[in-house]
Amino acid sequence: LQAAELDTMSGVLYWVRLFAGGICLPLVFPYVVYKLYRLKWGSLKTGCLQDKVVLITGASSGLGEALAHKFYAAGCKVILASRRVGELERVRQELLHSAQSSRHPALYVIDGHHLLWIFCVSVIFIFCPKWPRVILRYQFFGPIAPCGGCLRTVDVKLMMVNYFGHVALTKAVLPSMLEAKEGCIVAISSVQGKVGLPFRSAYAASKHATQAFFDTLLSEVAHKDIHVCVVSPGYIRTNLSVNALTGSGSTYGVMDETTATGMAPEEVADAVLEAVVNRRTDVVVSAMLPRVVMMVRVLWPWLYFAVMKSRAKRLRLQQQRTSAQHSS
Repeated sequence: LQAAELDTMSGVLYWVRLFAGGICLPLVFPYVVYKLYRLKWGSLKTGCLQDKVVLITGASSGLGEALAHKFYAAGCKVILASRRVGELERVRQELLHSAQSSRHPALYVIDGHHLLWIFCVSVIFIFCPKWPRVILRYQFFGPIAPCGGCLRTVDVKLMMVNYFGHVALTKAVLPSMLEAKEGCIVAISSVQGKVGLPFRSAYAASKHATQAFFDTLLSEVAHKDIHVCVVSPGYIRTNLSVNALTGSGSTYGVMDETTATGMAPEEVADAVLEAVVNRRTDVVVSAMLPRVVMMVRVLWPWLYFAVMKSRAKRLRLQQQRTSAQHSS
């Protein structure tokens, strides 16, 4: 019996060493070296953004507001766009008091009845008279409900906000960029655009569509020297979960723990700025765990699906306990 146990332990240790040394180390070591290099010598040169005009829709809060501060500090001429005039004015005043600059941020109130604006909550344009650079930034909007429980209107609304709005705006500005043979488009997707999570089916589907569209666009416009990048952040400390929709179409109204403990919007905004300056094409901004999940999804799909089934079961039990407590 002891010999059998020793053989089993030896086998387990063999596979652990194989996984850690043969698979993880070659992947993790270059990443650590890159991070150390960035920390020591990787100063961000934002001079290429000097005097570029930046139009940011959805700039009244969250990631849009953080991006406004970052690009304004980089020397850009910022135009803030949103439906909330009061919040826009607040952001503008904060920008004016944040640095000595002759560039006064302008305000643009979005017309909610215009088809091009109504479905796209947050976008950034960066351009000068010849449109040399354009960046698109999209705010997250997601439902919290099981796949079979979502109403059709919720699925449609998610696709309109997270996908079709992006496509419409991109196609509106792309002809000018193709003519100028210069530009940059950065789409903010999500980690869930690469791996799906239980009870986020409609949201994950819309982000997968966004990822696929801009991945394809990248190759189609590369010959015109147009830079396309997709930034996929993890959870951000914004009102995403509060404004999310349930399967019935009502507002979720709760700040999830994962969102509350997520990254600061400024951290993601730094990654977007760095992606623009260094012309990166695919950027994941998250903790290590989501990166591991993405790797597992590619290398061992069976393990990924087993973990997701377990996660769905656990979340379902939590929901049942919460419902029982509320009913009692």
